[in-house]
Amino acid sequence: MSERSVTLQWDLAEEFLRYTEQVRNAGAETIRAYRSDLGGFFSWLEEEDLTEESPDSELVRAFVAQRTREGVSARSVNRALSALNGFFRYLRRRGYVAVNPLDGVRPVREGRKLPSVLSPGEIDRLLDIHGDDFRSVRDRALFEMMYSTGCRVGEISTSTVGRLDLNRGRVHIMGKGSRERLAFLGKPARAALAAYLPLRRERLRRLGKETETALFINDRGGRLSPRGIAVILDARLQKAGIAKPCSPHTLRHSFATHLTTSGADIRVVQELLGHAGLSTTQIYTQVGIGRLREVYRQAHPHGSGGRAGSVVDRQNRSDNARAAERSGPGIRRGPRVPGGSGSTNGGADTDEN
Repeated sequence: MSERSVTLQWDLAEEFLRYTEQVRNAGAETIRAYRSDLGGFFSWLEEEDLTEESPDSELVRAFVAQRTREGVSARSVNRALSALNGFFRYLRRRGYVAVNPLDGVRPVREGRKLPSVLSPGEIDRLLDIHGDDFRSVRDRALFEMMYSTGCRVGEISTSTVGRLDLNRGRVHIMGKGSRERLAFLGKPARAALAAYLPLRRERLRRLGKETETALFINDRGGRLSPRGIAVILDARLQKAGIAKPCSPHTLRHSFATHLTTSGADIRVVQELLGHAGLSTTQIYTQVGIGRLREVYRQAHPHGSGGRAGSVVDRQNRSDNARAAERSGPGIRRGPRVPGGSGSTNGGADTDEN
């Protein structure tokens, strides 16, 4: 592809990205991913010396095949296809191209991988943080809030003090696509945050940064970044003796899985997670089924575990009790969702995009 045509494509790509951010309200992470995926496609066109100004579906399929041979995951390839589809749909609406070359191109089949989760017992170990110094109190409040609300790490990082309502036990969250929702705080999270806020105020006062609005701050008084949260989590997992691979998103997975295995309605879990579509939330029912299958295997007379039902039932009830205490009203009494009745069977039946 000539230098001129590459420049032209990038000019159009930046125009598309501005539209996606400003009109479609896409978040910063989405814009970064789209820019990376479009850049990968343009680079491939240039490397292959392909000069088509308006690629066709065969060219797109060749791009997919090349990425697959390079070992790129199906999920990443499909994300690139989504970016390209949005880009060429935009070009067609603006009259830059006559057809969308993504029409008829199917996504790559993805293996359904269940998310990694922590058990209620492992959650307890992670949150068993002792000490009254700033870092210990902050970290305890941070992870209590993450598990109690099921928020994304980016949502936690951008949370502000002004959006927190400890008296009502809730926090206003700005999620993907600038969609706002309420998240709820269990008693342990409320207590941990109540202990943290005075230390936060004192640290900011000493640093002369009283105007900082971020809820969770670093040692220098700045907003705690998603990367910073991941580093703190790694250290706390090591101290807790939890060896399984975990990321901040694992706490979100654990929140959702513990809700579904305790009987929460899937629509309620969707609302609490801030998912635009129900299909994304349904993966957690599969995690729950895996747990039920294991209980059956151990408890049923024809299962390989023999007649262990009473022991398993007691353990299951103990796990659920711990999760209920940590996750607040979402498990025992049913989460209060905007417009909901407070029952786990009465969640708002919405699927907004």
